[in-house]
Amino acid sequence: MTVTALGARTDGAVPPEPERYSDLDLELDLRWWGAANLLTAAQIYLLDNPLLHRALRPDDVKPRLLGHWGTSPGLTMLHTLLNRLIRRTGSQVLVVTGPGHGGPALLACSWLDGHYSQVHPEVTPDLAGLGRLVRQFSTPGGVGSHAGVHVPGSIHEGGELGYALAHAAGAAFDDPDLLTVCVVGDGEAETGPLAASWRLPAFLDPVRDGAVLPVLHLNGYKISGPTVLGRSSDADVCAFLASQGWAPVVVAGDDPHQVFRQLEHALTQAHATITDLQRRARSGEDVRPARWPAVVLRTPKGWTGPRLVDGVLVEGTWRAHQVPLTHVRDDAGHLAQLQSWLWSYRPDLCFDAGGRLVPELAALTPEADLRISASSRAGGPGFRVRPLPLPDLAQHALDLPAPGVVRHGSTLPLGGLLRDLLAATGRPDGGGDFRLFCPDETTSNRLGAVFEVTDRCTQLPVLPHDVHVAPQGRVLEVLSEHLCEGWLEGYTLTGRHGLFATYEAFAMVAASMVVQHAKWLQLAAGQPDRTPVPSLTVLLTSTCWRNDHNGFSHQGPGLVDTVAPLAPEVTRIWFPPDANTALVVAEQCLAGRGQVNLVVVDKQEHLQYLDLGQARALVLAGAAVWEWAGSEDPDRRPDDDPDVVLAAAGDVPVLEVLAAAELLRTHVPHLQVRVVAVVDLLGLLPPGDHPAALPTDRFTELFTDTVHVVFAFHGHPRTVHPLLHGRPDADRFHVRGFTEHGSTTTPFDMVVLNRMSRYHLVLEALRRARRVPDGADRLTALCRDQLDRHRTHVVEALDDLPEVRDWTWGSPPPPEEHP
Repeated sequence: MTVTALGARTDGAVPPEPERYSDLDLELDLRWWGAANLLTAAQIYLLDNPLLHRALRPDDVKPRLLGHWGTSPGLTMLHTLLNRLIRRTGSQVLVVTGPGHGGPALLACSWLDGHYSQVHPEVTPDLAGLGRLVRQFSTPGGVGSHAGVHVPGSIHEGGELGYALAHAAGAAFDDPDLLTVCVVGDGEAETGPLAASWRLPAFLDPVRDGAVLPVLHLNGYKISGPTVLGRSSDADVCAFLASQGWAPVVVAGDDPHQVFRQLEHALTQAHATITDLQRRARSGEDVRPARWPAVVLRTPKGWTGPRLVDGVLVEGTWRAHQVPLTHVRDDAGHLAQLQSWLWSYRPDLCFDAGGRLVPELAALTPEADLRISASSRAGGPGFRVRPLPLPDLAQHALDLPAPGVVRHGSTLPLGGLLRDLLAATGRPDGGGDFRLFCPDETTSNRLGAVFEVTDRCTQLPVLPHDVHVAPQGRVLEVLSEHLCEGWLEGYTLTGRHGLFATYEAFAMVAASMVVQHAKWLQLAAGQPDRTPVPSLTVLLTSTCWRNDHNGFSHQGPGLVDTVAPLAPEVTRIWFPPDANTALVVAEQCLAGRGQVNLVVVDKQEHLQYLDLGQARALVLAGAAVWEWAGSEDPDRRPDDDPDVVLAAAGDVPVLEVLAAAELLRTHVPHLQVRVVAVVDLLGLLPPGDHPAALPTDRFTELFTDTVHVVFAFHGHPRTVHPLLHGRPDADRFHVRGFTEHGSTTTPFDMVVLNRMSRYHLVLEALRRARRVPDGADRLTALCRDQLDRHRTHVVEALDDLPEVRDWTWGSPPPPEEHP
């Protein structure tokens, strides 16, 4: 692969000097900008008459005025000048718009460059299409007001405040020919994710990655109050950005002529600086740490809109944030002011009588595939997802002599799989189509095999005693769940594959980001122009049950609760009980498209149960009866139900269920016990509620319709109960799980404290069984005695009971009496 600098020639010729920004260029750009502002405001206000071919009437105005004007003029200005930059340099530009509530501005620009009409042929590039464009905005049956999936060229809705720069970074990783321009609103700049995102220069490689050009748009206000950076001095803002590794330049003013000239110059110089940095780095010169350009843009909020409304200042204040004129339908003065405002953009000089952009303005649009709204990285023409060369799982699977006798770290084989995947997707320049994103936990989570083929990425100095740290490492470790999640989202939204591995409890830091991404995927599935992107997979490990050296803060399975209610067509939650099942689940998730996957598997050593073939069968089925673990009569009739069902989802719950099943089989051998392993949690939902829902007959085969089910669950018990609503007699399911008890303690003490131990499960099974078997009283006494022994032993020995700690499937049961 030949890697060149952005906009650089590949024939060895010296690129020409940038053209001078002439008075004619400025005049044309101002007219194009005016056309975009006109269409932006028209979308917010109008049902009809978008070009003011007649005087406005109240019935031309929407009954509900929804939208955001304040940020829009800055966005349209940036698009105008980026169009010019693209035409001059031929650069591939992706725009990520943090103030995504300026959606009407992006829609206006997409319609003006012609791509919107190609994606939506019913919105024609003429007066009729303009009528559709303005009528559909933020109305029932129309389109949303943010930069969502309905906006061509967007990978970032903007309602999820704080993630814009992380998404832009994810898009730039491993795409050396891409320039990602990221608009950061000054309200967004106050958020935690955005504050962390400024550290991007420490990770962006000028050799193998594209570039990110942040444009910090300071218009001074949020919804109703001032912003921190908006009220900070230019010197302080620039000092902050410089401290994070950027080389900022300030563009400021309220005179469009002056601001356009300043911004055009700033963009031209930024592009030249980026091109030079990349050229030098790709020629072998050490430019690290690169100081990437950034633009600080100060313009009035609601620029070019109504300055005063009812004698009150609006332009340049928080009052311009959404709808500057609020009573247009019932206030003749407001209606007249709206007409004057819209006419100030001179639609007669921008559009012909048929509503088409006049030729001299249409000529400002970049060529078809370079249009911002047609970006191939954001689903436009040429968007593609390279197939992921997944390694043969047989090379990584554990060879087991029997179920439940071998202990092994369940994430270790997964680390080997990821190592081979990184090796298979690597390129000579150090880039690839797969990345691992993780806080400072890759080795801790037993995935360290990846460092056999790559390193942790840093553009900062590498010291002699550092281990597996290098500029072109493809493992991105940063102690920010926000960045890991946001980077992976941007990476997958632009067609690449990855995995975010994190401690289970701290994944909740980025929970809202996962929710927003699922919503994006849900809506994208209904857009014919959107190609399904690689699924986003979050590996949750260091789980609540086995934080042996961590405290209560490290115990939190809450992300499962967050994802479970989301759109069923885009969510899956997996609980592989062992290493081989984890491999199969990972293979399915990484090869998938358009989904959010949670994979919950602990990093510690656990008993292993299934060979690779059995693991594939379990994942395909979603849940299965483990006949080898139960005590049902093998000669029973197919329709004979057991006395009780023991079910489990999760590695620790499976262990406790198996130990409980063995206790029951040993001490009450005539009790018919069925053991069910659940790996696909959302399969419990009723048919029609989720694509993975177990069919009714299959659910009955597993759980019957009447027998009580004692269900050991990895997370909060209340997560499972709603899933079962609609299944036969859902009240017969008795769920034991994590109930927010325990801190630094032994593994078995954790399950005891949360009443999910094998002894608690046995006691519950005896209470719920269809009949009371002989020996039930003795077994009940044994379980209570074991729990009493445990309480004493764990405090004195600081370890679990030997018969618990060393238990394997088929090991001798505990004695019934103790001295």
